[in-house]
Amino acid sequence: MLIDDLQAVLPPEVLVRDPDVLRGFAHDEAEWAPWTLPEVVVRPRSAEHVQAVVRVCLKHGTPVVTRGAGTGLSGGANAVAGCVVLVTDRMTAIHEIDPVERLAVVGPGAVNDDLRTAAGEHGLWYPPDPASSPWSTIGGNVATNAGGVCCVKYGVTRDYVLGLQVVTGTGELVRLGRRTAKGVAGYDLAGLMVGSEGTLGVITEITVRLRGKRAPERTVAGYFDSTVAAGEAAAAIRAAGVVPSALELVDRHCLLAVDEWKNMGLSADAEVVLLGRSDAPGAAGEHEAAVMVECFEKAGATWAAQSTDQEEADALFAARRLAYPALERLGPVLTEDVCVPTHLVPEMLARIDLAAKRHNTHIANVAHIGDGNLHPLLSTPIGDEDARRRAQAAFDDIVADALALGGTVTGEHGVGLLKRPGLENELGPAVLAMHQAVKNALDPHGILNPGKVFAFHSVE
Repeated sequence: MLIDDLQAVLPPEVLVRDPDVLRGFAHDEAEWAPWTLPEVVVRPRSAEHVQAVVRVCLKHGTPVVTRGAGTGLSGGANAVAGCVVLVTDRMTAIHEIDPVERLAVVGPGAVNDDLRTAAGEHGLWYPPDPASSPWSTIGGNVATNAGGVCCVKYGVTRDYVLGLQVVTGTGELVRLGRRTAKGVAGYDLAGLMVGSEGTLGVITEITVRLRGKRAPERTVAGYFDSTVAAGEAAAAIRAAGVVPSALELVDRHCLLAVDEWKNMGLSADAEVVLLGRSDAPGAAGEHEAAVMVECFEKAGATWAAQSTDQEEADALFAARRLAYPALERLGPVLTEDVCVPTHLVPEMLARIDLAAKRHNTHIANVAHIGDGNLHPLLSTPIGDEDARRRAQAAFDDIVADALALGGTVTGEHGVGLLKRPGLENELGPAVLAMHQAVKNALDPHGILNPGKVFAFHSVE
């Protein structure tokens, strides 16, 4: 029996069977993505525990769904029938920070902000910063190749992963990647694991690249009457050759929802606020800030300026991060994550507006607009099934529009369950077959997060 075999190889405190507790680990934050109660939850404390779980599951043909903090928005961590949910939230150690080599070694359950704080104590910085950084784990960030506010200039999680320790789909505990600044020996198997959403292996340790601390940021803000005008400002900044350290869009609906929740005293006499930052030192930073203000004004901003109130600037960026949970308090929110070429951001924002009108769906907007990664938030009243169907239709239209503009179905949230149809349209049959070959090679028994990302199954 599965449970008996798990009990034989694991300490009793890492097994969870209480149905009420299982429910809390059965799904992530994706709205309307299907899930079921798992057979058991395992909360391992070591790589050896993880390996033991995978080997028992191989023996029984039991699916293994790996989960971090459960902050995902695509259904990638949702339990399937009869599965073991393997939760890495107790593997939180920051094993090493090497200030000379500028790297850190952490457990998959280490929280993003905790790593950033620890790196800061050595004068270093870990850039990837998803909105969920106070809660999301590095293992989950690696699994989805998470991005965040800083990625417009500094890249996403994949750009910082040097090496991984992984339990494979055949139960082997292996090390992939390197610790050196350079290395091209063999295929980039560590890179392959980044963004694989638990379908190719279970990550048990991560080695990441760190950067030196940056100069203080200058913040600029602009008010706009429409998302399209804000998109034109963002495209103009890119065309001017400025790469801001952040360029974010947040609309009035989101600001009001955050203020109602947190009482932050936010106010904006505009439908849309565009927030830019420059961390270039000295005169270069002043120049970048001035260019951003000029681009805001030329695109039709009703007001634009460099902030002289750091507390106010920080509050606006905090509101940007809190937009999703603030709206979620008011009712179900289906979150998009499309990414398009930056010069087509205004067109994509216009299409999002049309989708909202076409399907009579309320869509609020936040975006990492500087790199074309848009997060329309489709909100519906609680219990309104017709509104839910309309929102899902609008969701599908937005995905189709992003692909039509040469974009992608997900910039940083992952595919999970919600984006599987869109991914198939994006990749096409030949490339899907390549992915299936990789899946079959690394998970030949098909036990690792089955049904996520792709609809196909193992050859076994």
